Amino acid sequence: MRLRNWIAVVVGVVLLAAAGAIGFWVNHSALQAADDVHKADSRALAVNNGTLVGQLQLLSAGELGDFLGQTTLHLGRGNAQDRAALTAFASKSGTFSYGALLVTLDGQVLTSSRSTGVPAAGNTGWQPLFTMLKSGQKAGFSSIMAVDGVYLEAVGVPVVVGGSAAAIMIGLNNVATTSLQQYTVTLSSSVHLTAVADSTGTIAASNQEKLLGTQIDPAVRNAIANTQDEFVEYTTVAGTPMIAIVVRGLPGGWSYARIQTKKSFDGAVHTKSQTLNMTLGAMLLIGVLAMGVLGYRTQIQRRRADERFQALFQHAPDMVSVLDGDGNIEYSSPSAAAVLGFSEGVLVGTSVFDIVHPEHRDYMREQFALLIARSDAVLRLQCLVRGGNGQYRWFEFTASNQMHNPSLHGVVINARDISENKAAQEQLKHEAGHDALTGLPNRRRMQDALGTSLRNQPVAVLFVDLDGFKPVNDVHGHEAGDELLRQVAGRLSSCVREWDVLARVGGDEFVILMPGVLSSDDASGMSDRIRHALAQPFTIGGHQVQIGASVGVHLAAGASDPDAALRAADHAMYAMKHARPASSQERVGRHRAAD
Repeated sequence: MRLRNWIAVVVGVVLLAAAGAIGFWVNHSALQAADDVHKADSRALAVNNGTLVGQLQLLSAGELGDFLGQTTLHLGRGNAQDRAALTAFASKSGTFSYGALLVTLDGQVLTSSRSTGVPAAGNTGWQPLFTMLKSGQKAGFSSIMAVDGVYLEAVGVPVVVGGSAAAIMIGLNNVATTSLQQYTVTLSSSVHLTAVADSTGTIAASNQEKLLGTQIDPAVRNAIANTQDEFVEYTTVAGTPMIAIVVRGLPGGWSYARIQTKKSFDGAVHTKSQTLNMTLGAMLLIGVLAMGVLGYRTQIQRRRADERFQALFQHAPDMVSVLDGDGNIEYSSPSAAAVLGFSEGVLVGTSVFDIVHPEHRDYMREQFALLIARSDAVLRLQCLVRGGNGQYRWFEFTASNQMHNPSLHGVVINARDISENKAAQEQLKHEAGHDALTGLPNRRRMQDALGTSLRNQPVAVLFVDLDGFKPVNDVHGHEAGDELLRQVAGRLSSCVREWDVLARVGGDEFVILMPGVLSSDDASGMSDRIRHALAQPFTIGGHQVQIGASVGVHLAAGASDPDAALRAADHAMYAMKHARPASSQERVGRHRAAD
C-alpha cells in the first residue's frame, strides 16, 4: 500500500482513538453524580458520535482529495479518459462505490462513471453542497436525494487548476451501505432511536434501517429549531414525554440525534454507563478494523484493476475505439499497435474511413449514417482494413451508438481480425463446389449453374465420357489415371468458351454447358473439337497413351427441367457409345496401355 494511504489510515485510527478516549473520560467523570453524571454521559456520547459522523464525512472528502492529487483530469465534457478514471475510482472505493462525477461550478455534469441513477441538476438536495463550496470551504455535503428508490448523499471537493477552482469532483454514497450507517446499526437498541439527519430533516443514518430517507419526527425538528440546548424535551402526539440529545453543526448543516422516552433515559444511570463504555470500545475496534480492511481492499482492487487493464487492453486480440459523429477516431486501445501495426496513438484524430478499403468505403459510410440515426443501435459489419504495412485484412466490427451517453458521447467500435477465418471460409466454399483432383466445378455446382441458366435461356448440354480410360488405370495405376484426368481437364478447358461451364461429374465423365446455344451445328462443332482434342496422344509417366471420347449432346430449351436435360445428354452419350460396339477408340486405348 502506498505511504499516503497508510498515513490516512493511521490518522483515521488516531482520530477514532482520540474521540473514544474523550468519551471514556467523560463517561467516567459522569459517574460522580447520578442524574448530572448520566446527563453529562449522554451528552458526551452524542458529541462523540456526532464527531465520528463529522470525521467520517471529512474522511470521505479526503478520499476525493487523494484521488485528485493522484489523477490528471482533462475536464472535457464527456471525456473518455476522465470517465475511465472515475469508473476505476468508484470500483475501488469503499465509500463512493455507487459512482463519481465531474461537474462545472454551476452544477452541469461534465463526466460521470454512471449513465443513469444520478440526481438531476435541479434537485434541491444539491444546494447545501454548492453553497459550502462557494463560501470557500474545502468540501461540500448535499442533503439526501432519492433516485429510483435509492437514497444518496453527494460529497464534493473543488478541482483546482492554476490556483482556482475549475470544476467540482463529486462522490455519491448510497446511505444504506455507508460506514456511517454500519456504525449506527451497531448502536441498535430497543429503548432509543439513533438518527443522523441532513439540513432538511431527512434521515441519512439510523439504527432502524426502515427510517432511512424519511423525515425525522416533526416534534424533534420543531424543538431543534426553537432551542440551542443539546437536550430537547418534547411530548409526542400520543402524550409520551420524550428526550432527544442533539448535536448540531455537522458538515453540510447535518445533525445527530439520540431519541428515547424520558422514562428510559432517567432509569439506568450506571448500567447505561457501562453499556456506553462497551459501545465506545466496539466502535473504536470496528473503526480500526474497518479502516484497515478498507485500506487493504483498496490496494488489492487497485492491483487487480491494473492487472485486468493490462490483460484486456495491452494484449487483447480485439481493438476498441471510440468515434465521434463524423467517424473521427477519438480513442484507440493500445492493442491497435499489435493488431494493425500502427504506432500507439497515431490513429487518434484521423477518420476511420481512411483505413477502409476504397471498395468498401461508401458502404461503410452508409452504414455509419444509419447507425448514427438510431439511438442505441448496434451493427455488425465486415470489411477490408489497411494495416500499418499497407496491406488490407478482413475485420469484423461491432458498432454501438452511444452518442446519447454523456459518459461516452460517441460510437464504440469493437474490431476483430477475421482474415484467417475468411480465407478458411473461402477455401471451404471453393472445395464444396469444385472437384479436388482437377479443380473443375463438381456436379453440384454444375447443376446449380444449369438450373440458373435454364431460367432465362436455352442451354446446350454436352455429356463427355472417356473411351479407353480404364485400361490406363489398370496398367499404369491410379496415379497415372489421375494425371490423365488432369490433362483431359486441361484440354477440355481449351475447347470451351469463356462463359461456358466445364465440370467433372464422375470418375471419367465431364459435362459442358453452353448457355444461349440454339443451333445443333454449334453443339456439334463443340463435340467435334472435344473428340479431336482428346484423340491426340497423352504423355503419362513417360508413356504415351491414347484415348477417345463419347459425347452426348442435348439442346435444352429455356425453362426446361435441369435434371431432365442432364439425363437426356447422358442418354445421348450412351446411345453414341453403344452405337459403336467394340469401339475403335476403346481398342486403341487398350493397345496404347499395353505398350
